[in-house]
Amino acid sequence: MIGRQLEEMWHIMGEKEFTVVEMGAGTGLLSGDVYGYLKKNRELFQGLDYCIVEKSPAMREKQKKLLGDNIKWYDSIKDIQGINGCIFSNELVDAFPVHQVVMEKQLMEVFVGYDDGFFETLEPASGELKDYFSILGVILPEGYRTEINLDAIKWIEDIGSSLEEGFIITIDYGYPSYELYQEYRNRGTIMCYYEHMANETPYEHIGEQDITSHVNFSALARWGNKNGLEMCGFTDQAHFLLGLGIEEYLKKLQEDEPRSYLKKMLPVKNLLFEMGEMFKILIQGKKIKNCELSGLKFPGRWKI
Repeated sequence: MIGRQLEEMWHIMGEKEFTVVEMGAGTGLLSGDVYGYLKKNRELFQGLDYCIVEKSPAMREKQKKLLGDNIKWYDSIKDIQGINGCIFSNELVDAFPVHQVVMEKQLMEVFVGYDDGFFETLEPASGELKDYFSILGVILPEGYRTEINLDAIKWIEDIGSSLEEGFIITIDYGYPSYELYQEYRNRGTIMCYYEHMANETPYEHIGEQDITSHVNFSALARWGNKNGLEMCGFTDQAHFLLGLGIEEYLKKLQEDEPRSYLKKMLPVKNLLFEMGEMFKILIQGKKIKNCELSGLKFPGRWKI
């Protein structure tokens, strides 16, 4: 479905040379599927430049073994300038480091000390952290604890300067500001994953577990706009897939591969129902006159 969306973007942009940049490709499985789909369109493929931004040497080696030599690898999006095409990411921004803050009489930042164990201490937050909420128009009640992802702001700024013309697709879990800072999230959204089990103890299993926090899509839209990126639309994963024809795909799968249909349909069911509203899709554009994308056909219930 992502391949279909990229193909449609290529049509909108005049069917000229097209660059696809995936930010943080993990094991490379998604890249392989997207690249394989785009390869079927001979005209698109002739002018396709497929790039991966990957900092991890270990992940890069895995990707190269799977994808071969037709892909270009970069350490930073800043190494690729004048991009005409689409930059996309899947579960990248939630893994960026964050600042934890608590609203007391003033905004305080959570720091960590160590004395026979880790402990937290509070210090007045920097002006940059205070400005974050001021720019977004967010007022936290006293006692409210949450996170600020300044790296996400820098990331969207870098993308805005690297993209000459085209689109950005950001797929991740999170919410707009008005939902992210609801009272029932007053302990923040930090989650840890150790051996496939979720927990809320970041000071255990140091260096051995993933630590994530929810993405503030309002912040990506706000700072993206300051860097030349206009909102095309915002939806959830289920509506994104439905707009791109996932039902048509399943019907064809059932006709062409009836024996393997059930096995292949179950992961799709998971993407639509169990994870369908959890994951959101933000699409932004630069110098784009037509933002009527199939993936945004059904907007979902969240607004930015």
